[in-house]
Amino acid sequence: MGTPTSTPLVTRSMNQPQQPENLLLGRYRVLARRGTGGFGTVCTCWDTRLQRRVAIKRMPLVDNSADGIGASTVDEVLAEARTACLLAHPNIVSVIDFELDAGYAYLIMEYVDGLNLAELLARVEGGRLTHEECAHILSSCARALAYAHENRVLHMDIKPTNIMIDRMGTVKVADLGMAELGAAAGYGGARGGTVGYMPPEQIEGMLVDERADVFSLASVLWQALTGKNPFIAASAGASLEKIRRGPRIGKDASDLDLDIEDALVRALAPTASDRTSSVDELACELVPKLGDPAEGQASLAELIEQSEKDDQVDEGEWGRAHLPFHLRMPQAWAVVERALPALAVAAFAAAALPGFSGIPAATRLAGAAASCALAAIWPPSATLTCGAFSVLAIATTSPASSSFILASAVGAALVAWWCLVGRGEGMASVALLAPWASGQPYAGAQLAGFTLDPLAALATGGFTYLMGTIMGCVVGAGFAAEQATPAVLLALANPATWLCAGAAACASWLSSIVAMRGTVASGIVGQALGAGVLIAAAWLRARVENGGIWGVAELASCAVAVTCLLFMCILTVLRGPLFLGQEGEDSDELP
Repeated sequence: MGTPTSTPLVTRSMNQPQQPENLLLGRYRVLARRGTGGFGTVCTCWDTRLQRRVAIKRMPLVDNSADGIGASTVDEVLAEARTACLLAHPNIVSVIDFELDAGYAYLIMEYVDGLNLAELLARVEGGRLTHEECAHILSSCARALAYAHENRVLHMDIKPTNIMIDRMGTVKVADLGMAELGAAAGYGGARGGTVGYMPPEQIEGMLVDERADVFSLASVLWQALTGKNPFIAASAGASLEKIRRGPRIGKDASDLDLDIEDALVRALAPTASDRTSSVDELACELVPKLGDPAEGQASLAELIEQSEKDDQVDEGEWGRAHLPFHLRMPQAWAVVERALPALAVAAFAAAALPGFSGIPAATRLAGAAASCALAAIWPPSATLTCGAFSVLAIATTSPASSSFILASAVGAALVAWWCLVGRGEGMASVALLAPWASGQPYAGAQLAGFTLDPLAALATGGFTYLMGTIMGCVVGAGFAAEQATPAVLLALANPATWLCAGAAACASWLSSIVAMRGTVASGIVGQALGAGVLIAAAWLRARVENGGIWGVAELASCAVAVTCLLFMCILTVLRGPLFLGQEGEDSDELP
């Protein structure tokens, strides 16, 4: 409900083919996520059957049988939700349909083209509205709630995000009758309420009536008039203490008339019996003192229109300038994704080709250039090209009985990894080849975490370390199997090698799983944690092998981890958030 903001999903692999659109309930295409809160995720969707926009709240129905909430209770509250769907009033957001699907409840509601009150308060100076604007909001909400109360339906979660204002300034109340459904969905500690707007009887789980909605509406009105909610706290218990002390009269409400202040204080009484008895009574007492609701409606319509104009300017100017690099300059990012595999092939060629003195220099350079060009055109080919070259070189350089065995083992390992992981992601080839080119087995672990999903990153991190160790021995021996094989066997027999391979796998997995939260910050934190794991493994290896004295190899490993960390942080910033438009938010639970 409200003005949509497009939130396309940006996958970790920038070269993946476009997926077919997902439809909720086989009918509703998700256009934008309005946010996660209360007891569900709200999205703006397109009804492909009736060709209109709708708002859908998707709520997981968890198994609460251990708490005494069984299937029969869930059925009862779902029936109550269906009853609430029958409420039809110009100031209530209409519920079009109600569906259940695989443990989820879906409320299909009318789309309100505008903002909710929380969004509006965040855009006005001081977070306050004029008295006339508050009069219109109060009178509209009071009419909606009075109608619901006449039909024996309580709201139980009146708050700014559940009060919608459209382009005409019309105020509509959302989520009416959903409190009991929230209890069935597993959010029932306060029966759907929100800390800062719940009265004491709702917080304590006591019997509630219409006066609970009176309290919540008065809290919203106090916030709209003063810019502050006097009962917001870190917990329900702390909020309860503030309610019992009462709002800070004369401080937060210094601009309020005494009559308005007195009426609000009565409506916010901690004890229900001392509170204003109905929303109609609250509106009759306050609206004449606040001003003309018609004038307030016109003013709200102007605010909504101005907000939309500001959004258009932001999206057209500021928004584009602050898009992630790969979306602002997709061609440049494509160059990065293709250049890195080509550079990895070139670096490996520069390290390996000098050992083939029997091949003319021109031929060697032509072969290297062709391999780099192929890697740039099709990045996953980088592993195949370098792997095929290495296998051929092992088999033909100083042929011996061990040449075929070593070449076959290296070739089989590379083909297996490429079929499982490498063929689907070109940057993964860079993670594999970086240790070959640099001679440092740790060089690919962090890039694997940046590029791949957690399980693939876990396997690739350890594999890059082992293959980096093996190829270091092979390149150092000039691809002569007779000299390389003993060095490879000695390295693989060393427990420290497997310790470091495990650390590389763990570092890749940790980097990937933290980065999957989707934000740039989580990507950087994941890379830092991965680098920490690699440095800790190098320190442990030095302690075991050298009595705690740092050796050249361990110092080099630490330097590689820090260098890769800096490089990965730059790539993470350039790539931007995995979930565009959701920086700092929870990941979307919709498909």
